[in-house]
Amino acid sequence: MKKPKVAFFDFACCEGCQLQVANMGETVLDVLGLIEVVEWREVMSEKWGKKVDVAIVEGSITDLHAVERIKKIRKRAGAVIAYGSCATIGGVNGMKNNFPLEDIKHYVYGDSHRFFPTEQTKAVHQVVPVDYFVHGCPVYIPEFVAVLKAALQGIPYYPPDYPVCVECKLNENVCMYDRGVSCLGPVTRAGCNSWCINNGNICYGCRGMVSNPNEKGAKDVIAKYKIPMELVLNKMNMYNKCRELD
Repeated sequence: MKKPKVAFFDFACCEGCQLQVANMGETVLDVLGLIEVVEWREVMSEKWGKKVDVAIVEGSITDLHAVERIKKIRKRAGAVIAYGSCATIGGVNGMKNNFPLEDIKHYVYGDSHRFFPTEQTKAVHQVVPVDYFVHGCPVYIPEFVAVLKAALQGIPYYPPDYPVCVECKLNENVCMYDRGVSCLGPVTRAGCNSWCINNGNICYGCRGMVSNPNEKGAKDVIAKYKIPMELVLNKMNMYNKCRELD
């Protein structure tokens, strides 16, 4: 029986999610036993260039060349998995959308800006249809494996649509607000097993907002701990700017 052909692609990103997958230890052997990896720039030099069963895409779309390339990948792939915040919600690259494009061009490239055309940052699904999403910066490996298995079986995978706080409570963490630190767990979609909070960090909102956030509850928490709303909005802006384009 032939193994499904899988290819990894990257756009505007740090490639940290690919590194996360490449470094997932013994689990990678189980995954590689299920698939045939035909393209993956970070770990191999071969170029397949033909149809693939699953295309796994990291990074956001930030220029016309990327738009053309992701459309070609979409045509080649039976299913597309967007993985990592840059691909699923635009990620930190979306902060570019806070400013006029002309200002960005001059700021980054100076007088040579005409040689480097750029566009508003978009998540992959804002350019081509996406079948599966693995949110996070970087991705949470157990979720990535679950999504890949679903894609290989052709069955749906639905990312959790409840806040990180739910997982945080189940993991018996002390609330970051009780520690005097603001956290985006109340409005950020779960699925990471409250990974950052488990390790003493805050939630930065890298998985994007839940579809129907409890705004009143979040505002009550913010008011209780006397946290400036501007601070919270700035934190949300770090990963979630591209949400405005949906």
